[in-house]
Amino acid sequence: MFGNRSDFDRTLAIMDQLRRRMDRVFDDLDRGVGPEPATGGLPRVNVHDTGNAFVLRADLPGVQEKDLSLTLEQDVLTLSGQRRGDAPEGYAAYRQERAPYRFSRSFAFPAKVDTEKVLAELKDGVLTVTLEKAAEVKPRQISVRVA
Repeated sequence: MFGNRSDFDRTLAIMDQLRRRMDRVFDDLDRGVGPEPATGGLPRVNVHDTGNAFVLRADLPGVQEKDLSLTLEQDVLTLSGQRRGDAPEGYAAYRQERAPYRFSRSFAFPAKVDTEKVLAELKDGVLTVTLEKAAEVKPRQISVRVA
């Protein structure tokens, strides 16, 4: 398979270089430096259960309200939209590192959501969606009577 020892050493060196590059990729992802949505990633999202509602926060830098679409169907929220190019009309971009992109993500919730009480706010590039739980699934306090 290998002609001499130098071929084997060269193969090991190449494998070690590949391992180091892969480690760097995963280290960047752990630090949050990973791919921007324009390079194939998706908007980063946190979802919390407050007891009475689910709160979803998505990082959407450069996305405008008119370019966002939220739909809720059978306790599945779909978030889609796009970030448009920054160059003014009639001008060409000299350097463009923040490329336009499109995205779509869906989130299924473990409890029924009241579709009439969904609030969405886009502020400083962060979308906050509050989905209040339906009355029948909210926790409720039961009082105990003394007999």
